[in-house]
Amino acid sequence: MIEPIIDSRVIEHLQRLLKGARHIVLTCHLSPDGDALGSTLGLCRVLRNMGKDAHVVVPDQVPRALLFVPGVRDVVVYSLSQLRGRFLFREADLVFCLDFNTLQRVDKLAPVIAQCRAPRVLIDHHLDPDNDFDVKISFPHLSSTCEVVYRTLMQLALLRYVDTEAAQCFYTGMMTDTGNFTYSSDYPEIYEIVAQLVAYGINKQWLYNMAMNTFSAESLRLQGYALSEKMQIFPDAGAALITLTRAELERFGYRKGDTEGLVNKPLSIPEVHWVMFLREDPDQIKVSCRSEGNFSVSDICARYFGGGGHRNAAGGDFQGSMEDAIDVFFQVLEDTCFENE
Repeated sequence: MIEPIIDSRVIEHLQRLLKGARHIVLTCHLSPDGDALGSTLGLCRVLRNMGKDAHVVVPDQVPRALLFVPGVRDVVVYSLSQLRGRFLFREADLVFCLDFNTLQRVDKLAPVIAQCRAPRVLIDHHLDPDNDFDVKISFPHLSSTCEVVYRTLMQLALLRYVDTEAAQCFYTGMMTDTGNFTYSSDYPEIYEIVAQLVAYGINKQWLYNMAMNTFSAESLRLQGYALSEKMQIFPDAGAALITLTRAELERFGYRKGDTEGLVNKPLSIPEVHWVMFLREDPDQIKVSCRSEGNFSVSDICARYFGGGGHRNAAGGDFQGSMEDAIDVFFQVLEDTCFENE
């Protein structure tokens, strides 16, 4: 049995907001991943099934690897359609903020949301959410924001509005944010939710193939190059490092999403227990970390890169050169070895 975990007073507040809302906007973090898109698009589908006028506005373009998610073609990309995006927020009488804990994570959408007069509802699973929200539903110990959304709908008694399309969205987010249920998924209730999603008629095998096992030729070549030429192993520290510069990304015709899953690959090496991947984006170095067991990469990302996440999957940003970011990685190695002595 899936136990209710959200405070009944929070649920009652959200019920009142939903009852009075007609025009609803949903948004998620910059560079949306499977959980960000799955939660926004799944909840948007449910709201539309309820008769609400609901729209998803994302800060920037959706990675091509996630264009299979149901409803993604209707997403308003703010970086490409700012007038449309601002209009939707101006008309909104309720805003859902999904899969981020601070407005800093929505880039140029942050001031638009901050100036919006509609109540803001946060549904998330990251640590330390800001106080910029009228309703906060945040459970960092859960697998994904999609799981939090599903539990919220359950306690709102709105699961009758979930259909196959919405279930596909929720399953995609839960699957991708747990590495196909290999981490952040050790408690039984997540599989009860999965069983319920399967009962809606989702095609698990197709969703897995699309989300976890489908790559463009350019993506395969880039990842092959990264593993062959740019992966470094540090067996004494149980660590691996992969770096990709802007020039290397351009050489392989990089598009957003082409490095998805790359950070997990070195964990298949027996002596590697945690991995850092540094990718040079136009305005920063993107940091992604993965680990096994009790080694917390969330602590590393929070301490050194102003980020965070979960024990075995976390990320952050670095303002500086690739060389400087690599220096920080080596500092992490030294500090980690010192702390474990």
